[in-house]
Amino acid sequence: MAEAASRDLSSEEHQAIAARVREEIARRRISRQKLAGEAKVSISTLEKALSGRRPFTLATIVRIEEALGIALRKATASRTGSGSHSAMAPHHAPDELGSYVRASVSWLEGSYLTIIPSFGERSAVYAYRTDITWDAESSVLAFRESERLDAAYSHFGRVSVPSQTGHIYLVTNRHGQHRLAILARPTSSGEMHGVLTTLQAGRGAHLTPAAVPIVLAPIASKKDDTVFGRVPAGHAAYARYRALLRRTMDDGFAVMVGV
Repeated sequence: MAEAASRDLSSEEHQAIAARVREEIARRRISRQKLAGEAKVSISTLEKALSGRRPFTLATIVRIEEALGIALRKATASRTGSGSHSAMAPHHAPDELGSYVRASVSWLEGSYLTIIPSFGERSAVYAYRTDITWDAESSVLAFRESERLDAAYSHFGRVSVPSQTGHIYLVTNRHGQHRLAILARPTSSGEMHGVLTTLQAGRGAHLTPAAVPIVLAPIASKKDDTVFGRVPAGHAAYARYRALLRRTMDDGFAVMVGV
């Protein structure tokens, strides 16, 4: 049935989807193999669809959309001349994400050094990269993690910016499994501090709910001293990273309530 449904798309629409996927691969600097793995499709299927040797099936399109966090089928009308992007795309984010427009949240776009306590080494901190960009097809801010040692656990999702609380939410929802970061508005130096709720991997397939402080610090374009991965005590970057993380609790950006 998925194969038949894909025939509703013209060859031009298949080409438009392929072009958008290639563009996203280049923009996010990921490999086709990585995308195929995240979308749970074979690399052969992806390569043939991107080269035009085989049309996309509906199932493949849906899986790639979920992996990239974008709507590919909305892109076809604007690329094939059957409509304009501005006419198809909503003018603002959906209500559940805060109903914002790009102009009101453009200050959030950028690359961030992300720091959390290390789950694997008690005294160390763990650092990776988070990119927040505008998804023009859905008119929302989207985020994607990279530079993680545990690349298989890299998250992506959408950004909620409600006006009521003044906080920023990085929301991951993959097949009903949620992860949430709640961040305060940036400080004068640009850092956003808050709490990350996630699942900690244990022995075997065991997963345990966990909450930890988190900080996102802007990465300057010409800065060359950013270090990713597990940063142990004694490392040259440790004192700065640890101080940023400690400020989350010390300055009251987040509170861990005991029982």
